[in-house]
Amino acid sequence: MPAPSEAAKPPPRTARLVLVTPDGVVAGALPPIPLATPWWQEIGSLVAAVRERQGLEITVLRLLEASLPKPPGGEVTYLAEVDGAPADVERWAGALRDEPLRLPYARPTGPAADLAWAQARLAERGVALTGRPEQVRTWNLSSLWRLPCDDGAAWLKVVPPFFAHEGALLAHLTGERVPTLLAYDGPRCLLAELEGEDLYEATPAQRIAMIDVLVPLQAEQAASVGGLLALGLPDWRASRLIDAISSVADRVAPELNLEDRATLAPFVRGLAARLGRIADCGLPDTLVHGDFHSGNFRGDGDELTLLDWGDSGVGNPLLDQPAFLDRAPPVQSRALREHWRDRWRELAPGSDPARAAELIAPVAAARQAVIYQGFLDRIEASEHPYHRADPADWLARTAALLREESRSDEPGVS
Repeated sequence: MPAPSEAAKPPPRTARLVLVTPDGVVAGALPPIPLATPWWQEIGSLVAAVRERQGLEITVLRLLEASLPKPPGGEVTYLAEVDGAPADVERWAGALRDEPLRLPYARPTGPAADLAWAQARLAERGVALTGRPEQVRTWNLSSLWRLPCDDGAAWLKVVPPFFAHEGALLAHLTGERVPTLLAYDGPRCLLAELEGEDLYEATPAQRIAMIDVLVPLQAEQAASVGGLLALGLPDWRASRLIDAISSVADRVAPELNLEDRATLAPFVRGLAARLGRIADCGLPDTLVHGDFHSGNFRGDGDELTLLDWGDSGVGNPLLDQPAFLDRAPPVQSRALREHWRDRWRELAPGSDPARAAELIAPVAAARQAVIYQGFLDRIEASEHPYHRADPADWLARTAALLREESRSDEPGVS
């Protein structure tokens, strides 16, 4: 879930690696490695470069430090696990300290335990690996591996505790346009590989089809709110959302400029009334994807699968609309908004989704600030650069939306 202020053209990334053995002993450091991909959590190319240059098999564990205050690009130092003590490494003068918020997959032997679990689940299905597991991504929100198998490939995804409802939710949604779940155990999910490509550059027709995947699913799941909450999904219904937004606005206020603080204060005071007006629009509380954008769809043509349900929760379904529209080409925005409106009018007769969409846009932005502050509260300090700027960025975005809303309500302003 990228923050609104991310640069359009990321600077290049250079990786440094500190090597540690499975028993936690530092073995040294490798020279800097330039990488074509600027995103810090994407480490498949780094693993491949170390294999090619040094002949070493590594598992990247976590971020240690970065030269830039936030991603992407810059010089990034990672901790990586390696068997034994390789020759021709540089001395590293730093120190490794324990951290109570550290995730199991960010510790030596943690990824090996996850892979052993995945291979055991595949063996139970009569499936064997045909090659080395490929590490694709690791950061404070997920560890992602591709496992080549004799019948294709499977994907192992491991997440932090605050996303651990994803496996249970995918099991609940079996048969819908979601990834095929092969097995899950708490934060671990084993998934069947999906055909096609990630649809960041979706066509207009595909974006319409994406709405047609989400909205009927949300309408159907409105009858299962209690069950969804029992699976561990966070509660973003009105009373909880009021408290959460009020708290984050108070905590982050010192990082905001005076204009934004002045704009947000009456918004926070009026949240209950605003959410009441949204409720009066007649849309039911239901399943919210939480990170709904075209890049979280994979497929080919009209065959679309909606990925990454770890961000999901329960609340007003139009919490998913603003982020989707923000990432679509502006020329498509009106058609997408109108199609969204028409689908909800069809599935919730008598509702006013157009008015709900107008009212909820700043609420959705403020919810993003809540989400990112929650990440910061629950991850170790060395990983904070991934998200440090995001709560303030999203509250500034909320304030901008409120000012735009205010101008549109002025006489003579269309």
